[in-house]
Formats: sequence, structure tokens, C-alpha cells
Amino acid sequence: MTAYIALVGDRSPHVRSHNRVPGLLERMRERDQLDLDVYWVATNEVDDALKSFDGIWVLPGSPYRSESGAIAAIQTAREHQIPFLGTCGGFQHAMLEFARNKAGALQVQHGETTPDADDLLIVPLACSLDGHEGAINVVPDTRAAQLLGAERSMERYHCSYGLDSSRLELLTEHGMVFSGYDDDNDARIAELPDHPFYLASLFQPELSGDGTRPHPFVQAFARAAADHSCQIVEVGRTDIPAAR
Repeated sequence: MTAYIALVGDRSPHVRSHNRVPGLLERMRERDQLDLDVYWVATNEVDDALKSFDGIWVLPGSPYRSESGAIAAIQTAREHQIPFLGTCGGFQHAMLEFARNKAGALQVQHGETTPDADDLLIVPLACSLDGHEGAINVVPDTRAAQLLGAERSMERYHCSYGLDSSRLELLTEHGMVFSGYDDDNDARIAELPDHPFYLASLFQPELSGDGTRPHPFVQAFARAAADHSCQIVEVGRTDIPAAR
């Protein structure tokens, strides 16, 4: 069965992640015999058609053309049980979506787009991680631990904003699990255990290695999308948009 994957982001040749991801999914198509059909969806073009996809990956590249579009894509994935991966900006906006729509913190904002807001959930990092690698300490018995197969992993970043650590309790009280932290105990991986596949990382797993072998998070996301495709074919699928 064909698995339809939406890459949500404002595609740019200047964003390394945007250049890397299609090739990674193509390698999985060839190596793992996964029938993946990949579509780009700009943040200002997000609509109800996303409900028809088997996987939604919100990519780096913030600030997005439409913050509300990025958040709507994440909400669609979360509420409709569609496999979701969010990396870098995708992680940041996944935290915004969950805080607003699940935890009831309707006024939380992103410090990159509204730095003077009274209630910032996403704040500047004490030290920018743009272009850096950093260690991740993985929480045992989580999806991240299962996929990484190690208690510690080195990962690559291209970001300058992260989750305000003082707000973790707000999110965990409503079901978010933080499954990876840096050495300063700041959250770097988040997941929802009651979702078929929901994983967000502040680092960019798509930049792991030289691009010839997908990171375990990317592999697991693609396989979850393939599994979703097998399930959804039983109930029918609405039209997939023509733009790619």
C-alpha cells in the first residue's frame, strides 16, 4: 500500500534539512521496500486535506510563513492519530500546539515571532545550538529509548530556541512525555505514549551522518506511516492533493 507523507514546511534550498529529507525517504523506499509518496505542504497552505495523509512531518525552517498553519498540521496529526514527526521548529510548534489545545494555555507564544509577549513557552536558548552537536540523555522505557537503543546519543542541531524548562510540568500533567534531555537537563525529545507515533525532537535527526542511512527516528516514522496506510485502506481515503 502507498503511504502518503506530508512534509510541512516552507521549502527552501537554503535549509539543509529540506534538501536532505526527500533523499532519506527515497533511500528507505529503495532499501526497505516502503511505498512512500511524499508531498510538500507549505504552512500557509495547510487545510483539511492533511487528514488524508499517513504521516505528517513538520520540518525546520521557522519562523514559518504561517504559525497557525504549522500548529494546525500538528493538531491534525495528534487528534486524528496520524503518525507525526516534528524536528527543530516542528518540536517548538508541537509544544505550542499541545500547550494551547490540550493543556489550555491559550496565550503561550513563541519568542522568535513574538519576543515581547507576556507568556512565552518557546524562549531563546542560553547558548545557540545553530550548527552544533550535543549529547542527549535518553529516558529508559520510552519510545525514544527503544528506537535509539542507547542511554546517550550525540545529535545535531540548527536552532536558537527551545522549550522554557519551567513549563514542563504544564505539559506533562496533560500527557506529554519528555524522553530526552541535554546535559543541562533541558528537554530535547517529546512523545505521546497513547498515540500510534508521535515524536518531536529539538535536534534534527535528518542531519545525522552523511545522509546515506536514515536516523532511527526517521526510519520509525516512515514505517509508522506505512502501517497507517495499511489500516486506512480498510475504511477508504479521501483525495490526496495534487501539489507535490
